[in-house]
This record gives sequence, structure tokens and C-alpha cells, in this order.
Amino acid sequence: MPSLDDSPGPRPAPEHLDVLIVGAGLSGIGAAVYLQRDHPQRSFALLEARGATGGTWDLFRYPGIRSDSDLHTFGYEFKPWRDEESIAGADRILAYLRETASEHGIDARVRFHSRVVAAAWSSEHARWTVDVERSDTGERTTLTAGWLFCTGGYYRYDEGFTPHFEGRDRFPGPIVHPQAWPEDLDTTGKRVVVIGSGATAVTLVPALAASAAHVTMLQRTPSYVLPVPAADKLGNRLRRLLGEERAHPLIRAKNIAKGQWIWRFCQRHPDRARKLIRWVTAKQLPPGYPVDEHFNPPYGPWDQRLCAVPDGDLFRAISDGSAAVVTDRIATFTERGVLLESGRELPADVIVTATGLNLQAFGGIALTVDGAEVRLPETVAYKGMMLSGVPNLAYAIGYTNSSWTLKIGLLCEHFCRLLTHLDRAGYDTARPEVADPTMPTRPLLDFGAGYIRRAVDQLPRQGDRMPWLTSMDYRADVAMLRTDDVTDPELHLSRAHSSQGEAPAAVPA
Repeated sequence: MPSLDDSPGPRPAPEHLDVLIVGAGLSGIGAAVYLQRDHPQRSFALLEARGATGGTWDLFRYPGIRSDSDLHTFGYEFKPWRDEESIAGADRILAYLRETASEHGIDARVRFHSRVVAAAWSSEHARWTVDVERSDTGERTTLTAGWLFCTGGYYRYDEGFTPHFEGRDRFPGPIVHPQAWPEDLDTTGKRVVVIGSGATAVTLVPALAASAAHVTMLQRTPSYVLPVPAADKLGNRLRRLLGEERAHPLIRAKNIAKGQWIWRFCQRHPDRARKLIRWVTAKQLPPGYPVDEHFNPPYGPWDQRLCAVPDGDLFRAISDGSAAVVTDRIATFTERGVLLESGRELPADVIVTATGLNLQAFGGIALTVDGAEVRLPETVAYKGMMLSGVPNLAYAIGYTNSSWTLKIGLLCEHFCRLLTHLDRAGYDTARPEVADPTMPTRPLLDFGAGYIRRAVDQLPRQGDRMPWLTSMDYRADVAMLRTDDVTDPELHLSRAHSSQGEAPAAVPA
């Protein structure tokens, strides 16, 4: 007797959703809240490759992990941050995210262990056919969606970046990347060498120094490191005076203005900014400390992201002798630790390779449009949220010079406004197209960080003018994404032939 799967007859059509959100971290949860608020009639779901919500804040488990932006701006515009400390650890950020999802019923929309491996667009049917793999069982399923909204950021979540180190096999102790921190790793009373100088390294060093015998931050190139208050004293006074809801927009506006002022000052007056940062750094360290050797980078402020240390915890660890910074190059790992090119050997029981992350655009999804492969480096970003030649695909990438979520909120608002316009005008497809094929382009993330430089040839490009310029200016983005009309001559709108009625020719919005 044949099985039910072998029985003749048409197979049921795959499930269809109006919007498929890929990723259930900070950006995905936010996107779902905006979509549900502005388009309650639309069907949607969030696909999450892992088994929990929270994205980065659930994945990374290394000691001391925290935000380096204040949570009044890193948090959502629609939900106040209620903690006394505005620079917070991952546990409190994760609780905030999950509370948001629960309050809005978003957690019920999340499908765990569901990794999108491929998506194929059909112009005839105005929909994506999406191949989904169960990350726990390997089972493959298919569904369709009118829109894809990729909210997983640009980091590769299954592995970090570790360069080749000569003699790695000679070192007998643990060699750990922060992205894969072992739960049973105990560094109490041990000598730890942390290789790196970025945000992860400056977070790890003071956290480990609290119990380790000694921690050395070994860097090839210094970074700018600024002390910031862990608590927003003025913000907390406003909260007590006005209450959470009324104080939230004021605190947020204050912190946005402060962050934008610092960034603009660094861009316009890099020499003065360098001197000011050096002066602040020197005040945090013991007299005679070699500031220029360890905290004076060869690049300008904000050519790479500034590292923030709450209440100067890194500088305190250096000052009390529980941590040190060494600026040198690695010759080889040894049986005792790390041998430097200068000839000095750093003794170590544990080595931490805080050497950065790998990038993976759109979670590595294989995209096709009407049978043609989408080659990301051949596309140009439209308004920092869509790709040229790719219909009905949006993505959420935040700021590199400010709180990530400031841009995410604006992108989600604009996405919902675009859907409203499509509904009112009777269209179902939006496709950005570059009108000037001679327009110069440059990397999507015009940023000097190593993880960007390593992957720049795998990412989309950006143009030299709006709407093809990926802005890092919050005020300009407020005008473009929140205030200006969603229509644009280079955004072509149409209705598929398979939709009700005859389809009009594609026209600029």
C-alpha cells in the first residue's frame, strides 16, 4: 500500500506570509513591533536560526559583555530603558529585549531553529519562495513571502575571526575566541593574555582582571579608548522628576545630540579631538604612563569606532596593576605564552583571541531574482535599506558611529510607510534601479575596522549621492526616512500580472 506521501494529487501550496523577518535579535524584534503596530492586518513571522531570541546578546557569553552605547538610544524609541545604569551588561539588555517581545506578543511569532538558506523572487507572482532548513534536524521546508526583511546584522554567528598564529600548537593552555567562550573556563588566579584592542578586548580585560592573577592586553595597534559614566545622572534625575514615559524622549534626545556632536567634532577637527582624547586618557592613568605608545592610534578619531569603558574600568585595572597593555607584534606562541618580535615573552596560562568577527551579509542567503543570481558586490544600497535590482527585500543595518538602534528604528518606520504607500497606490512590488550607470560607488561600510576591510569585496556598494548613499548622519536620516516622501524616481513600483486585474507598466514611485 502506498504511503500518504506517495499518494497522487496536487501537493498543498506552501504557507504564505506577507512579510518574513529573518532574525529575532534586537533589530528583528524591533521590526516586528513596528510592523504589527502600523500594519496589523499583515501576516508575518520571524525565523531565527538559533534556539533563542536576543541575537548577539544571547550568543556572546564572554565575561563582562556589555553595550558600548547608552541604552536610552541603544534601546527602542517606543520602550524606555528603566535601569539606573545606561551602560549595561548583556543580561539586562537581553531581559529588556525579551520583555519587549513578550509585551507585544512577538515571541509567539518566532520560529526557532529555522535558517533561511535560499530565496528566489518571482516577478510574475510578486513573491519570494524561501527555502528554510531546520538547524536542529536538517529538515527542509518551503514557504513564500511578499517581502523579506533581513534583520540579522552583518556578523557571522557560527564563527569569529582568528588569524594564523605561528606556534599555536606549542601552547598547552586554552586558546579561546570570545565568540565561543566555554562555560567551564575558569581564569581565577591565572595569567591571561588577551590579543586585541577593540571593544571586546577592552571589555574583557577589566572583567578578567577582577579575579585573574594578571591580564595583559596585547595589541598590534592602539585604539581610542574613552571613559564614559555607567549611569546617566541627569537622565536618572529626569526619570525621578517626570516619570519614565515623559522622561524617555528627553533623555534620548539629549544623548542623541551629545553623540552627534562628538562625532561631528571628531570629523571636523581631528587634530583637536585627538589631543582632547589623549588628555582625558592621560588623566585616567598613572603619572609617566606611556600614553602615546599604547593609546595614541595612527588614524583619526572615528576612522574606527571609539571604544567606551564605563567609569574608566580599563584604566583602573591598569592603574592598580591587575592589567597591563603591551603594544607589539607576535612572533610565535610558545610553551610558556607569547613571544613578541621585540624579544619579550609574555607568560600565559590562558590566551584569548579577541581578534574580531567575520562578516556575512544577509546571513549567507543565496538570492535569485527571476532565476538570475544576485551578486551582492554588483548591487548598490538604496536608502541604506534595499538593493538595486532586488525587489521587495529590505534589510536593517545600524550606525557604526552611534547607537545601532537609532538607524534601525528609522528604517523600520520607513519600511512601514512604504508598505502603506504600496497599498494605497495598488502596487505590490518595489524595485530600486540606479538611473545613472556611471555613478561612482564605494564600499557599503566606509569604515576602517579590520572586520570591514576583510569582507569589503563581498558586500554591496553605495553610491555618491542620495538615495544611493548610506548615511551615517542621524539628522539627515530623520529627514529622509521619517519625514520625506517614500516615493523616489529611482524606486520603481509595479503590480504583478498574477495579481488581481491587469498590471500597469513599472513606473518610478
